[in-house]
Amino acid sequence: MSAVRRPSLIVAGLAQVGACGIFLLRILRALPLSLRYLRETVRQVFFVGAMSLTIIMICGLFVGMVLGLQLYHTLSIFGGTAALGTVVALSLYRELGPVVTALLFAGRAGTSITAEIGLMRATDQLDAMEMMAVDPLAYVVAPRFLAGVIAMPLLACVFNALGIFGAHLVGVNWLGLDSGTFWSNMTSSVDVWTDVMNGVWKSAVFGAVCTLIATFQGYTTPPTSEGVAYATTRTVVFSSIATLAIDFVMTAFLM
Repeated sequence: MSAVRRPSLIVAGLAQVGACGIFLLRILRALPLSLRYLRETVRQVFFVGAMSLTIIMICGLFVGMVLGLQLYHTLSIFGGTAALGTVVALSLYRELGPVVTALLFAGRAGTSITAEIGLMRATDQLDAMEMMAVDPLAYVVAPRFLAGVIAMPLLACVFNALGIFGAHLVGVNWLGLDSGTFWSNMTSSVDVWTDVMNGVWKSAVFGAVCTLIATFQGYTTPPTSEGVAYATTRTVVFSSIATLAIDFVMTAFLM
């Protein structure tokens, strides 16, 4: 029984990946038409970006504080506490900033996008748009997709800034590290194109993937309250797995 069920699950998973890829092509085809709905795109950027700032800033601050505390005690074993700023900045810019921001984005904005589009499907709003000759992909899906791609790198920059500030609070104000040493080592070791831009590219890709999964789950969900609930859960799970998997692939190529 399990031998029969396992291939069916694999085939179903591959079918979902293929359907999501076709959905991405449909979104890209609808992007030129969605430019006439610029106000909706700006509203979605505010919704998924500005409305996520609180959780991004708080989590970035505490992640930086934890990094500063842990790395200070680890580096002190080797007499390298002067490199605290460098290690924190590289950790945030290359990995933690884009990845943690994407996970928080999926949990906050991704679920909201899925639930909103899923409710539109359950209440026949998407079908009503088609009857009025309004493309739902151009009016509903594409602005949210663009908003995710635009907002994610900006949120990652805010996360990194608050993380470095938190590490500075712990390392300099609490543990007594020299402030000049903290900043000078960081600025001399962190390269804009090699380190910072790698994180920006990752953030943009994560924004596209997380928003694609969120819109796909909402657009294809069964028109029931239970279907919307399951779609919201799948958005968080699939976005988290995809983010970590793509992070490994991009790190292997970028490094």
